[in-house]
Amino acid sequence: MSKINKNILRGSLLLSYVIILTLLIFGFGAIYSYLNTGADRSKMLHTEVKQVDQYLPELKWAPLNNEGRPMDQQTLTAVENDYLDAWYVKFVSYKTNTKKGIDDYYTKSARANIFNIIDHNIENQIFIDATTLEHQPTLEFFSEDGQLVVLTDHNVIEYKRLFNGETLVAEINEQSSYRVTLLLEDGFWRIRHLVKLKSQPYAKSTYDKPLEVSKIKGINYYPQANPWDMFGDNLDSEIIAKDFEIIKTSGLNSIRIFIPYEAFGKSSVDLTKLEQLKTVLDLAESKSLKVMVTLFDFYGDYSVLDWTLTQRHAKIIVNALKDHKALAFWDIKNEPNLDFESRGKTLVTAWLDKMVDFVKSQDPNHAITIGWSNAESGTILSDKLDFVSFHYYEKLEELGTSFKTLQAKVKDRPIIISEYGLSSYSGFWSPFGNSDDDQAEYHKTIQSIFSENDIQFMSWTLYDFDNVPKEVVGRLPWRQNPQKHFGFINKSGIRKSSFKYISKK
Repeated sequence: MSKINKNILRGSLLLSYVIILTLLIFGFGAIYSYLNTGADRSKMLHTEVKQVDQYLPELKWAPLNNEGRPMDQQTLTAVENDYLDAWYVKFVSYKTNTKKGIDDYYTKSARANIFNIIDHNIENQIFIDATTLEHQPTLEFFSEDGQLVVLTDHNVIEYKRLFNGETLVAEINEQSSYRVTLLLEDGFWRIRHLVKLKSQPYAKSTYDKPLEVSKIKGINYYPQANPWDMFGDNLDSEIIAKDFEIIKTSGLNSIRIFIPYEAFGKSSVDLTKLEQLKTVLDLAESKSLKVMVTLFDFYGDYSVLDWTLTQRHAKIIVNALKDHKALAFWDIKNEPNLDFESRGKTLVTAWLDKMVDFVKSQDPNHAITIGWSNAESGTILSDKLDFVSFHYYEKLEELGTSFKTLQAKVKDRPIIISEYGLSSYSGFWSPFGNSDDDQAEYHKTIQSIFSENDIQFMSWTLYDFDNVPKEVVGRLPWRQNPQKHFGFINKSGIRKSSFKYISKK
């Protein structure tokens, strides 16, 4: 064997030895680390429930006055977390017809009933999509040995959708009360008994508070440099203050702004952006402008198991702003009817229904609406809203009829048009588009219609934009380019011919 081949062989053997030694050291290190650290509870769970990310219903304990041993806060928190996780794991099991995680949160006797339901549902192709939105537990008993808890959970707001295969067969809104027994086993507070004491259909509240909307003359607002991305590093208070001065001196008295759900942190709201939002309302107040805040922009999931997370998001936003003098209205969602086809009208409407109730429970003093994309959708949930709002981008000659038709259907609810406008784009991607003069004529005509029918309005929008995110109208240039030219002020900061019709004179 040549000297070169021997060297290659020696090198290969040495490299193999180093690799084997490294693997052995790594393996022993992992075993040692495992044996010398406490068990990670999240790794013990079949489903690795992460309550902060998955399930956050409203929960309020009654003052503690239980029999037996006094309850300490640490134990109460553990009971609360395991109790809510038990609900969540059960919801996942009923939705997927699997039994994962049930063992961790229910005793043997309690899970037998759940398993029977799942087996029945599998056999009959039944799926249950459910959640709870509110719990009001009272601690009744805590045993002297610290191993047993009894509580009564009052007025649990439940929502369920029952499917046979792919077909929705029932939608259930309930308010129920439960007697619950939990045992401490292996570090888990497991449910031993969960007995429904009473149940009734959940009463959908209606709001008949008179509302004065006869003075709304407004505009949808984004800064010119960062449309659909108003908050974060791009927020410039000086620019916004100047824009608000332009809006005020033009004869308008209100603005509509948007809170993007994901960009604001979803259920864990970004507190920095929340402070920026307050700053925007401060600037509006300084110019005597009222603000319509549109929640849940760019949200489109609506999954029932997601509802508690959207509820938590709304709670933080609403409570941060509800006492601000500039706040005028809440718009629950921008154009949610556009999600009917992809997410299902029943599901979207149910989410809106619950969110209207929830926002009103957090702030009963400000009016609520939904910004429908057309007049035809304006009747949906109109009995729950303080006023109806819709957007109009159709033929002007049909506006008066559309408005009066909706007015006749909703009768006792004020109506405003919270978006309207015409693009002045005419170029390669739209050679037969409209000019600045066409846009001015449009706004002159629509203001005449507004005056004739006493219609309150919020136009789209103050500025032309250089960029429009793909999430708004997609990537296609023949859709993006017209969207950039709806403003009353062009990209160079010059007021277009339409500006003189930005408001009623």
